[in-house]
Amino acid sequence: MYQVIARKYRPQTFQDVVNQEHVKTTLENAITQNRIAHGYIFSGQRGTGKTTVARIMARCVNCVNGPTTSPCGVCANCVEASSGGGMNVIEIDAASNRGINEMRELNQSVRQRPASARFKVFIVDEAHQITTDAFNALLKTIEEPPEWVIFILCTTESHKIPATIASRCQHFSFRSVDFEDLTQRMAWICEQEGIEADPEALAVLAAAGEGSVRDSLSALDQAIACCGSKLNAADVRALLGAFSIELLEKITGALAESDSCRMLEVVDELERNGQNLQHFSRELARYFRNLLVARISGAETRLIAASAAQREKLAAIARGFSEEDLTRYLQLSLDLFRDLQFSLQPRFHLEIGLVRLVHAGRLLPIEKALAQLETGVRESPPAPAPRVAEAPPPTRAPATPARTGPSPFELDRAKKAGGSPVSRPPEPQSSGANALAPQPSRVPEPVGAGDWRQKLHSALMELGMPFTADAVENARIAEVKGELQVTASKGDSLALRPEDLNKAVAHITGREMRIRIVIGDPGETLQSLEKPVPDEDTATSRALSNPEVQRFREVFGGEIRKVRNLKE
Repeated sequence: MYQVIARKYRPQTFQDVVNQEHVKTTLENAITQNRIAHGYIFSGQRGTGKTTVARIMARCVNCVNGPTTSPCGVCANCVEASSGGGMNVIEIDAASNRGINEMRELNQSVRQRPASARFKVFIVDEAHQITTDAFNALLKTIEEPPEWVIFILCTTESHKIPATIASRCQHFSFRSVDFEDLTQRMAWICEQEGIEADPEALAVLAAAGEGSVRDSLSALDQAIACCGSKLNAADVRALLGAFSIELLEKITGALAESDSCRMLEVVDELERNGQNLQHFSRELARYFRNLLVARISGAETRLIAASAAQREKLAAIARGFSEEDLTRYLQLSLDLFRDLQFSLQPRFHLEIGLVRLVHAGRLLPIEKALAQLETGVRESPPAPAPRVAEAPPPTRAPATPARTGPSPFELDRAKKAGGSPVSRPPEPQSSGANALAPQPSRVPEPVGAGDWRQKLHSALMELGMPFTADAVENARIAEVKGELQVTASKGDSLALRPEDLNKAVAHITGREMRIRIVIGDPGETLQSLEKPVPDEDTATSRALSNPEVQRFREVFGGEIRKVRNLKE
């Protein structure tokens, strides 16, 4: 019967275990000094060797030549420990034996001496699955077991082990296996099996395992079954559903050219090929992370889980971007991956996420924007590359009949003024002349002190804001020291907004003014509005008139809410 590679090449001694030097050294010293504890907790991610080290520990303490760090492997006790079952080594699956009754049976088994070995080793796999009551039933036994009992609890979630249990055991945390060690282990196995595999294919298999030896060896077994005795990177990627660096390079190419259309084409290609969009977003985040690391540390760094050729290519791509850009792209790709986990329309989320990456690449750094503010020269972000496309056939706009008579705005003004609108005869003009003739630019007209209310009313009616126009008609308006003060009743002030009034002022004069709305009686004298302006308003006006402040507001926009005089 065929035996999978992960079981066939399972380590039998501490020297065969990949990585985990801190665990191996401590356990070997404990065995050598005869300081073997009665309880251990092995924790770490899947496939890092927890159960394997537990079985090796059982072989070391029960070997006929032991306790020893180099068991013979041929005696009955060593064979029994390697198989994970027997009278002396009892391996328990806590996922299916997690109740209090099973723990009571375990307590009964603890009292019996080992049949033919020094120790009775209990290996409890997935120990975090044991219930709280079952742990409580096991608590006293783990605290004071017989001298011939060793408990080894293996778990992937050590935080679920109760503190009362953890305090009675020695805790060893297993780490993820390094990328280089994992590829070397698979290269040795391929050599033993007579398999020819290029380094890039082994790198893809190691990356698929994400630090787990068992996962990587399972992927290797699957690749051998698919590709035979020769493994290449392209076939392995197609088998595992991985994305090549060439596909991810299309994303950075679109970012370099600021081309949103290419981003949409990538999403369409993924959708047509049936690729998992969530998996692509995760690989995209990892890709930007590798680019950022390559940009900071160079191509020779060990922080990137990739082959040497891939690291060189990543470093070449990263040189086209700054660290700030890559950091921004990485954060946006992580946000995109998070959103896709709960999205009902993953394609739409991926499309808008990739387009946001393009927009983020057009942002200017704050230092560059401030430098442009000082010099007064504004540099626009790079425009996207033009795309060659067939021009659509010209379409003739439907002709609109020329309007005769006064407009609705003129009728309304005439009605409020008490007069009758004067009808104007239509001026015959061709539609072509109207389309080609340049429209005359509006020339701002000076506004007198008493003309503000009438002109604002007319401008607001033309802008389609009749409610604001009615409130202005009932208010009293005066220009005081470059500021437009509007005095209105409390009811009319609800319809007056400074931004609406500024639109009307800009429509009249071509510029904006500071608007102050005062709630009061519109019949008060003008002298009451011409009171001395407080010092705070004087400081505000001086600050707003500063040329540098004006350029800063042109670049960044925003609103200045308060100005404080630092000399006071």
